[in-house]
Amino acid sequence: MTTYVALGDSFTAGVKDDGPRWADEVARALGPGTRYENLAWVGATSEDVERDQVARALELKPDLVTLVCGANDVLLSTRPDPTEYAQRLSRMFDRLRREAPQAEIMTATYPDISQFLDLRPRSRARVEEGMKLFNAACRTVAQRHDVTLLDSFDHPAATDRDTYAADGFHPSEEGHRRAAMEFLRSLRGRLRLPERSKKASA
Repeated sequence: MTTYVALGDSFTAGVKDDGPRWADEVARALGPGTRYENLAWVGATSEDVERDQVARALELKPDLVTLVCGANDVLLSTRPDPTEYAQRLSRMFDRLRREAPQAEIMTATYPDISQFLDLRPRSRARVEEGMKLFNAACRTVAQRHDVTLLDSFDHPAATDRDTYAADGFHPSEEGHRRAAMEFLRSLRGRLRLPERSKKASA
């Protein structure tokens, strides 16, 4: 790995400049010789990622791209469209495959982001259903484009309150740690990379 680029929303960008971010942990694990750019920002929708982040990522000639988006599409719309989201995600993966054929691409579904938010019953049901539909779309599109997918929705940590920050939405420090661990586990399995020994990582 020579260049790792992270794309997405606040899940990847973090919400504090000095706060923990799972993508930072992944970059550190890849070693000091890996260039790392985190292009994600708080509030980004899948449209923002496609319009503003993908082209910048390709300019960096990445070997690894993580792209996770969609939660804000659901939260910011009363009628989120999973079909439109799937088409946009497919275009992004297709472009990355065509213009950076050497790159490993990874994505993830979201946990049920409605469970710890202070929402009215109708809003909670809308967000929960929207995320289920968007996650299903992400699974289908990732499989079609041979993109490594981490299924966060069904992960045991998805229902653990300790993995969420005080707002009940963003990952806590523990949430970022677990996310980094899962991304690295999948990356090592995909590329058949050996686990770094304690001595080598000390």
